[in-house]
Amino acid sequence: MGCEGNDNPKLPVLDFSIENMKPGTNSWFSTCKRVRQAFEEYGCFVAMYDKGGDEVLQKGVFGSIKELFDLPTQTKQRNIYEGMPLKSYVGQHPKIPLHESMGIDEGTTLEGIQSFAKKIWPMGNDQFCKYILEYAKLAEELDQMVAKMLFESYGLLEHYEAYQGSTKYLLRLLAHKAPEQVEPQLGFVAHTDKSFTTILHQNHVNGLMVETKNGKWIDVDFSSPTSFVVMAGDALMAWSNDRIQSPNHKVLMNGNETRYSLGLFAFHKGIVKVPQELIDEEHPLQYKPFDHLALLNFTYSANMKAYCGV
Repeated sequence: MGCEGNDNPKLPVLDFSIENMKPGTNSWFSTCKRVRQAFEEYGCFVAMYDKGGDEVLQKGVFGSIKELFDLPTQTKQRNIYEGMPLKSYVGQHPKIPLHESMGIDEGTTLEGIQSFAKKIWPMGNDQFCKYILEYAKLAEELDQMVAKMLFESYGLLEHYEAYQGSTKYLLRLLAHKAPEQVEPQLGFVAHTDKSFTTILHQNHVNGLMVETKNGKWIDVDFSSPTSFVVMAGDALMAWSNDRIQSPNHKVLMNGNETRYSLGLFAFHKGIVKVPQELIDEEHPLQYKPFDHLALLNFTYSANMKAYCGV
């Protein structure tokens, strides 16, 4: 595990590549415990997941993302979801000139990815859909494993199936250009995610930074093809009754290469409420039940306490 007492703290690294990582095994139970510890200490961790390391998939995914962001701006601006700004194209912003991103609603389904592709390429793009879907299903699998472990570690496994059955995913594809000057430049502003959980993956170019509880910023190295970052969102913070804090994170770019990355955001279709088992004298109720999807339309700068705090 990482240690905040170090001069150069690092995020915990957890191995999800062990072949016998099956519920009920010793490796499953020990990883459940480490998942909870990492979430409670840092709000996130690096997951090593060997299914992500397939060379053909890596080339296909990042080649497809480069092809997408190399398109003219007016083409990328076809990525619009009415009334859902967090799902639509973001780019050409003077405060974050290096950043561009695009959203795919229902991003783990072929229908969702094909619908996005047809907005961008009216004739469709089968190769893009193939690789992005394969990646999305892999990230979904990791996300669901992590969620199940977390529920189990809190003794709430009976709640997991209901949670899984009401989860929908938003997939965002991101590009952060290299800065023109030598000094590092902000790629994206410090923020927390509004998701329940987020799975992040990138090419070989680092840039992600995460703030620890004591205000230190960690440079996150997850440039290996098998490494992913698993992050708690605001909804998980509320569900856990503040046992887990959604971490502040940002992107800081330097060097001379574009950083391409993907974020899979899990959202609960319905009302999120703190399980009764997570309310006690030490942890009095902090959040009222809330509609998770409605949180997406809430002012992005506002925090969870303003939205549904007790």
